Amino acid sequence: MMETERLALPPPDPLDLPLRAVELGCTGRWELLNVPGAPESTLPHGLPPCAPDLQQEAEESFLSSPAWLPLHGVEHSARKWQRKMDPWSLLAILGAPVPSDLQAQRHPTTGQILGYKEVLLENTDLSATTSLSLRRPPGPTSQSLWGNPTQYPFWPGGMDEPTMRDLSTQEEAEEDIDFEKDLLTIPPGFKKGMDFAPKDHPAPAPGLFSLSRLLEPLDLGGIDEFEREAVGQPGGTREDSVSASPCSAALARTSSLEDLVLKEASTVVSLPELSKPPPQEQWAIPVDVTSPVGDFYRLIPKPAFQWAFEPDVFQKQAILHLERHDSVFVAAHTSAGKTVVAEYAIALAQKHMTRTIYTSPIKALSNQKFRDFRNTFGDVGLLTGDVQLHPEASCLIMTTEILRSMLYSGSDVIRDLEWVIFDEVHYINDAERGVVWEEVLIMLPDHVSIILLSATVPNALEFADWIGRLKRRQIYVISTVARPVPLEHYLFTGNSPKTQGELFLLLDSRGTFHTKGYYAAVEAKKERMSKHAQTFGAKQPTHHGGPAQDRGVYLSLLAFLRTRAQLPVVVFTFSRGRCDEQASGLTSLDLTTSSEKSEIHLFLQRCLARLRGSDRQLPQVLHMSELLHRGLGVHHSGILPILKEIVEMLFSRGLVKVLFATETFAMGVNMPARTVVFDSMRKHDGSTFRDLLPGEYVQMAGRAGRRGLDPTGTVILLCKGRVPEMVDLHRMMMGKPSQLQSQFRLTYTMILNLLRVDALRVEDMMKRSFSEFPSRKDSKAHEQSLAELSKKLGALEEPDMTGQLVDLLEYYHWGEELTETRSLIQRRVLESVNGLKSLSAGRVVVVKNQEHHNVLGVILQVSSNSMSRVFTTLVLCDKPTSEDPQERGSASPDVPYPDDLIGFKLFLPEGPCDHTVAKLQTGDVAAITTKVLRVNGEKILEDFSKRQLPKFKKDPPIAAVTTAVQELLRLAQAYPAGPPTLDPVNDLQLKDVSVVEGELRARKLEELIRGAQCVHSPRFPTQYLKLRERMQIQKEMERLRFLLSDQSLLLLPEYHQRVEVLRILGYVDEAGTVKLAGRVACAMSSHELLLTELMFDNALSALQPEEIAALLSGLVCQSSGDTGEQLPSTLKQPFSELAGLSGTPEGLVVRCIQRLAEMCRSLRGAARLVGEPVLGAKMETAATLLRRDIVFAASLYTQ
Repeated sequence: MMETERLALPPPDPLDLPLRAVELGCTGRWELLNVPGAPESTLPHGLPPCAPDLQQEAEESFLSSPAWLPLHGVEHSARKWQRKMDPWSLLAILGAPVPSDLQAQRHPTTGQILGYKEVLLENTDLSATTSLSLRRPPGPTSQSLWGNPTQYPFWPGGMDEPTMRDLSTQEEAEEDIDFEKDLLTIPPGFKKGMDFAPKDHPAPAPGLFSLSRLLEPLDLGGIDEFEREAVGQPGGTREDSVSASPCSAALARTSSLEDLVLKEASTVVSLPELSKPPPQEQWAIPVDVTSPVGDFYRLIPKPAFQWAFEPDVFQKQAILHLERHDSVFVAAHTSAGKTVVAEYAIALAQKHMTRTIYTSPIKALSNQKFRDFRNTFGDVGLLTGDVQLHPEASCLIMTTEILRSMLYSGSDVIRDLEWVIFDEVHYINDAERGVVWEEVLIMLPDHVSIILLSATVPNALEFADWIGRLKRRQIYVISTVARPVPLEHYLFTGNSPKTQGELFLLLDSRGTFHTKGYYAAVEAKKERMSKHAQTFGAKQPTHHGGPAQDRGVYLSLLAFLRTRAQLPVVVFTFSRGRCDEQASGLTSLDLTTSSEKSEIHLFLQRCLARLRGSDRQLPQVLHMSELLHRGLGVHHSGILPILKEIVEMLFSRGLVKVLFATETFAMGVNMPARTVVFDSMRKHDGSTFRDLLPGEYVQMAGRAGRRGLDPTGTVILLCKGRVPEMVDLHRMMMGKPSQLQSQFRLTYTMILNLLRVDALRVEDMMKRSFSEFPSRKDSKAHEQSLAELSKKLGALEEPDMTGQLVDLLEYYHWGEELTETRSLIQRRVLESVNGLKSLSAGRVVVVKNQEHHNVLGVILQVSSNSMSRVFTTLVLCDKPTSEDPQERGSASPDVPYPDDLIGFKLFLPEGPCDHTVAKLQTGDVAAITTKVLRVNGEKILEDFSKRQLPKFKKDPPIAAVTTAVQELLRLAQAYPAGPPTLDPVNDLQLKDVSVVEGELRARKLEELIRGAQCVHSPRFPTQYLKLRERMQIQKEMERLRFLLSDQSLLLLPEYHQRVEVLRILGYVDEAGTVKLAGRVACAMSSHELLLTELMFDNALSALQPEEIAALLSGLVCQSSGDTGEQLPSTLKQPFSELAGLSGTPEGLVVRCIQRLAEMCRSLRGAARLVGEPVLGAKMETAATLLRRDIVFAASLYTQ
């Protein structure tokens, strides 16, 4: 029994076994030892702590257990190395760059190397942070694609890149420095400086050194004697000494007389070359596309690219110019084939082993072009905000904003660039983003050729002329004459199966407007309205597009189009909500066959397989799948990107029969339909409702008509309510498209990017903008006129202003100021209500214009048009003779005396008095008198018109005319200096400050003119004419200098204000140098000032990545949807659950999250630039957390 119990005892515990587990170092390996009392680890003090607390470690290791200190092992605990001091090492610099290189000499025919020659290298000290030259060495490989915000851009084309010789020549020719007054004594940033005063000058101020005393030990006597001889030459003048100073300065810098002569000759020759006009002033060259290109294949026997079809004439013309490396502007009709020109440029770049950049206005179009060009050429890359595919490819597709960033950051991709293709260049009219196109066109280097693709615009030549003058190269403008597939425009008034045939032709394929069709549509609509009134009563509201009635309109229209085989159809609706409503309302419509349904189902399954399970169950995904199976589709910005791509692909395959889309679908997407339907002709442009512009209508209507499939395209305008006015329809359908207009504006990013480069100025950017083109295109003519006026001014004789004529100059200025003051007061009077009221029928006025000089007249009639008021006035004049204009011109006062300036010196007829009737503008009324005559304006005008006929030309005037003329003549004789005029302040009650001050100043000037002494001199007329001619030339020269200067820029005041803001915020210093905060702002993609302030205020550093993303989301979300009652505690949920938290469409949510991720990436780069690794890691984490689910699903076009 005892033995059984002993066998039932449990085994001993492992801890009771005579074994010890010993850890071998910190490798994680263990070993069992049968040794009692073995240590637990082979390390003397256990495992090292991962992140020890320094205070706790110091207390435990050094204070609580001092025996641990190695008191006896001094040789290991305290060790030092004696350093040998070498002060000369502080003066060591990097070796100078190699000044020369070996160049191989080859045989011109065989290419065999014959020898080598040493050639000197220029600009060997250039770098990406100091130079804009293409000769600078490339930057790091990691920055070759995107560049770096600290790098300089390449020198923009069209601007003369200055060399050192140009800079020195410019300094000698243009700078006028007074070496006695204008020299600085203390350099900027220094506390002490130098005193440049001569030796006999008093002692310098404290903190200054006397330069003359420091230079006393030096022997400069030879130079002083040379200068004294130059000044003291017999017969020498001050001008001679001044003109000789550049030569002396040049002599000091040259080593031989030959160099000096050559330098003077080159200076004299180069200066006129800089200012001479371009060899060909016509920069925009229109190309004739009406005549065929018969010798195309003779000129290009081996084209770089060949198509399966024969190119059109305009395409061949463009290809010929591309072969000559010319820049072209192709303004062609929609779906005419502009992409052919882009394809040939890409093929030509691959043949030349160069690169091409294709820019598009929207990211979706970039993805589509990537798919098309990759299938055609293969070597194609894509660069967007979040996608980077094959950046080493010869053809890169990107948005225009990315190209602007690469240009400012000095990307090395620009070196190999041969072509830049701007697609949909009419997008420059966009108020928000149009400035990007102008910036890119201005910043492109000279070696890059430009291809512009646009819809037809009326001012294509003007736009091309701007680019040509900007880049100093000819731009060939190629336009199409007509659409390849003509369009027919209809009005549809039906709303039921009975009226589905109410389709009325309004504009045929030949461009003829049919008023008969318009009136037939009006009658059909009126007949239905009358029947409706008889049935339901006249007070029933007319149809304005309710959902139920919309369904009836579309069902009847689509049934009619289906019977006529006019599907597929694109329905343009200018509201995202109405697109969804109209598509959802057609629940009974099924337009696909069973085989098409199977194909759609397989395609949907294949495309949605890349999504996670929850994303496939999104309400929008399920709803769109159901619509697509029935042949319906929806396309607008609220749709998820992957769904929009699915719709586009199915539509291009012909599986989507009816597509409800907004205006963005017509932007560059090459997906034509058989028919285009306009839900309405009115849209909301962000501020108000308005009719469609002709350019917008043509852009969307151009989607109708498939080339090679349809003989004509059909465009239908729905008349749900009343039929639009004929004038509005005619203007929309046949009006000219919108002109290309400049949307140039100053941005802080542009200013900072240009301020950090000394050689580039913001003023130069403004001068070259399209907005300044009308005023700057005549700059060469202004420079030539300025030179001629300067020569003419130098040849004029100086007026004598001595003796009694000492105040002649003041007298001239007083008279000019008095004339300007009176004209200013008169303008204020004519702009006021009381002034216009006084100009009524019977008022006597003083008329002054090109035909009449200070002539009395009486107002007969006042009429108004849309622009201004017109005063029909009876005016005195001489009897008409052949010499009358010359005599009148000679009788005008050439030399104004005080009476002429103070009064008006009214016109008096020398012979028999005559009269005429003139239509005057407000600017023709020089003064409003206090006199009012009783006149019968209608009778006088009727009699005057009658006497203008040849039959009644010799008839005498009626009594009313004679009486009015005699009264005017009596007033002119009674008041030779003019009748009393209405006082602006007392009579017309004008209390404006400028008017009151102007009246006071005019009275003061009149007193000064009366007291002038020069008018009493017998030489006054001749000397005054000399002075006036000289002053007029100087005034014209000042006007031309102003037009050529920066002061005439329209945006210059705003630029100064923005720079002052940057200076106050600390982004630039007083000298305009960009500081660290400014360089950080350059790295931001948007909201540059706000994000930089948040970073430098450390407002983001203390937050978690999720909190930073939540804060920044307020800058990217612009939706006005419902934000929901309460947000969940955590936002780390699938997109399918987050999408329903607000009323914002899923597509807009995706776009906001993508923009938020882009903002996080820009902040990450800025944090690295500043040296904030913690913030950079947080922004990297935030961007990584955002990149999930359907939001960042890869585009179907890139797969």
